[in-house]
Amino acid sequence: MSENRNLVVVKQKPQLPMVIEENGLYSYLDSIKRFPVLTEEEEKQLIYDFQTKGDLVSAQKLITSHLRLAAKIALTYRRYGLPMADVISEANIGLMQAVKKFDMDKKVRLATYAMWWIKAAINDYILRSWSLVKIGTVAAQKKLFYNLNRIKARLGLYENKELEPKVVKQIAGELMVEEAEVTEMNRRLGGDVSLNVTVGDDDDGAEKIDMVVDSRENIEAKFANREENRYKAKILSNCLQKLDFREQYIIKNRMLTDTPSTLEDVGTHLNISRERVRQIEKKAFDKLAAEVKKEMAA
Repeated sequence: MSENRNLVVVKQKPQLPMVIEENGLYSYLDSIKRFPVLTEEEEKQLIYDFQTKGDLVSAQKLITSHLRLAAKIALTYRRYGLPMADVISEANIGLMQAVKKFDMDKKVRLATYAMWWIKAAINDYILRSWSLVKIGTVAAQKKLFYNLNRIKARLGLYENKELEPKVVKQIAGELMVEEAEVTEMNRRLGGDVSLNVTVGDDDDGAEKIDMVVDSRENIEAKFANREENRYKAKILSNCLQKLDFREQYIIKNRMLTDTPSTLEDVGTHLNISRERVRQIEKKAFDKLAAEVKKEMAA
């Protein structure tokens, strides 16, 4: 294999390109452009051959022709700070599931159906990768994550801006979560909000930045937070000791670092496959979450 670190596309059975280097994202995006876009008739024939004859070559063509769709959706999740190589890989897994489960009786194109599987796969990955500090509210956070945009669309709220208090209260009541969680999740999903936007309906030129108060902690609050963080760190450290070596390594390098390692890098270090790393990661996270909850309740 070439030692050029910018080369990221490798051929694996069945010749599906993979992102294996974060700095080679552009090379990957360029490489998937070579796969042709299918016409509706071509798509129907390939789906028929795959579902009735088990033709894996047809399945491969369906997947590769939609890699650009998976990548396009994956790139909208860049603000979460996770390795794009892994996000795109998760998107491709969702795409494969869509091809496998597609029902021709739905009378829609594969792209329309696959979009939901791709987003679901990425959303699940993001939720698994969130900070362990949020372990106590994972179920509520997951419910809020999946439903906030749907409820906003139903209410006719399509712009990425701050929600009005009455809207926050309505959504919180419907999903049975705290209002503060709705506000925080809306900011996460909507990206950064400018502090120079005007506030209210007046023409006095007042901007959001004019209303920002000094939120710096006083000495007592700072000390209390420091002690609380030490307490949480101690609990996390104790609970990590209950995992085996591979589980500890994967959790530390995938979830407890500012620059998470990719599945490929972890797999290479431990001499196991990417899929095995993914399986161990999920099992270890669930085990660690249970131990942390037990410690916090004690």
